[in-house]
Amino acid sequence: MKYEFSSRAHTLLSSPLLSIRKETRRGTLISLAEELPAEELFPLSLLSEAASTVISTDASALQYGEPEGYGPLREWLTGDWLRSKGVAVTEGGVLLTTGSQQAIDLLSRVYIDPGDHVLVENPTSPGILQALRMQGAVIIPVQGDGDGLLPDHLRRTIRSYRPKMLFAAPSFTNPSGVLWSLARRQEILELCISHNVLIVEDDSYGDLHFQRSEGHPSKKYPTLYALENVSEGGHVLYIGSFSKTVAPALRTGWAAGSRELIGMMAAAKQMADWQSSSLNQRLLHHLLSVSAFDLREHIALLNREYNTRLKLMAELLKRPAWKHSVYDMPAGGMFLWVSLPEGLDAMALLRASLSKGVAFLPGPLCSVSGGSDRIRLNFSHPGRDELLLGMNLMSEAVTEFTARS
Repeated sequence: MKYEFSSRAHTLLSSPLLSIRKETRRGTLISLAEELPAEELFPLSLLSEAASTVISTDASALQYGEPEGYGPLREWLTGDWLRSKGVAVTEGGVLLTTGSQQAIDLLSRVYIDPGDHVLVENPTSPGILQALRMQGAVIIPVQGDGDGLLPDHLRRTIRSYRPKMLFAAPSFTNPSGVLWSLARRQEILELCISHNVLIVEDDSYGDLHFQRSEGHPSKKYPTLYALENVSEGGHVLYIGSFSKTVAPALRTGWAAGSRELIGMMAAAKQMADWQSSSLNQRLLHHLLSVSAFDLREHIALLNREYNTRLKLMAELLKRPAWKHSVYDMPAGGMFLWVSLPEGLDAMALLRASLSKGVAFLPGPLCSVSGGSDRIRLNFSHPGRDELLLGMNLMSEAVTEFTARS
């Protein structure tokens, strides 16, 4: 049979990331490409204890649950974790999702019509671009600098395109690692409020916040949601995930905002999968609220180790092969966004690197257009030895590529 897929479905098959992930799962690649935490830091023993307890004491953990998510976990999230970030959510204002990517997908389904203009940071997350393209959105990039989006450019863009939505990650933007300043957050929020533009604030990396030096933590800023401080009829939908801080396989993220938005997303979720895993949510709730696990202490552990790996990667980029590369050291997140030496093309370099057994994410996958002179390197997943080997192999590829030019 000849299958006739929708025109937009082909965007799912055109990404080199699919083949990278396939090879990585086979164990044939060192991957600096993906958005993965360090699995050796997962709280395995406590997760094992939580799973055993939940399954052995409550058979309903294996039953269908509420589409909005496990009630006690939603209460923990809104009563403890989000409140500590200044995020106040009314009853019915939070939805548990299968990771933050599903939150993006659900909102795109219920809020975006084909042809609608949607603003994104440039560069931005590949997952956001894929979700928007599947909905037929017209994606408009907004320029930024080291403090975040540029207000003047955003103002002109809003007036020109009358967008419906802005996707942004003010705390360690994927892939650039930019941390928006407080002044920039306030300016961007005020602009979007005045022009009735919905902001989708992705805070998936916000807790991965490093110290610049011992005893000197980097600055932390309130979320856009907290700055607006409006839980009903507000202009910000706040999304996040436990994938980067606990374990991705638990597949638990959230969306918090106006009950009207959350209600529509919950209705779409019932059509998509009815509910995210009730077992995983109960397991996570037990881990967070009953066991000896302390999420804040665990995040502090992650931040110490990831900061070390970031510094190691930066040292390796001082080698001669990378002589003319440019990057800004992020204060958090999982990625280093590198401008390649002149003459290097990201896609061509990827092919050369794959032949040596190492992968990275080429810039075009993070960009509405262009990006061929940029690459995204993940420093959180590979262990220190693997990171050293992977960067050595990439350096060989760069050297050989440059010699041929």
